Amino acid sequence: MKSSLLRTNEELARIYDRHVKTVYRVCFMYMKNQADTEDMVQNTFLRLMRDNTVFQSEEHEKAWLIRTAANLCKDHFRHWWSKTVGLDSAADTAVEQAFNTDGNLEKVLALPSKYKITIYLYYYEGYSTAEIAGILRKNQSTVRSWLSKGRKLLKMEMEGDLE
Repeated sequence: MKSSLLRTNEELARIYDRHVKTVYRVCFMYMKNQADTEDMVQNTFLRLMRDNTVFQSEEHEKAWLIRTAANLCKDHFRHWWSKTVGLDSAADTAVEQAFNTDGNLEKVLALPSKYKITIYLYYYEGYSTAEIAGILRKNQSTVRSWLSKGRKLLKMEMEGDLE
């Protein structure tokens, strides 16, 4: 990786090409509609343009982008605007998803935020619990606990579908 604190357009384009799909999926886990997801992806890469972090590797780069995207999405819902606009009614006007989801991913998306992101990163992105702990800045035991509870919730949901 380059040690310069200033990123060139070419370097930004390479980073974008390598990680845009992952960042999109992470943002979609929170936002649940295409328009808001695209806004958060854009905000994530704008933050990258303004940030002067020197990445040690592509994995460090990816972890930084995932953490930044997740934090931006959480901040979005903490903002006063999100609290005054009915988020429940926003689902009625949401645009179609940009990628296909299977039934299992739909169940993961329905989980509470902390379980949803850990299960997604573990099963869909292939991160270990130690890596997820680093990305989310949580203890490994917390991540393992969230995975366990999230699995139990998914199991109950899936068993309910069989009856």
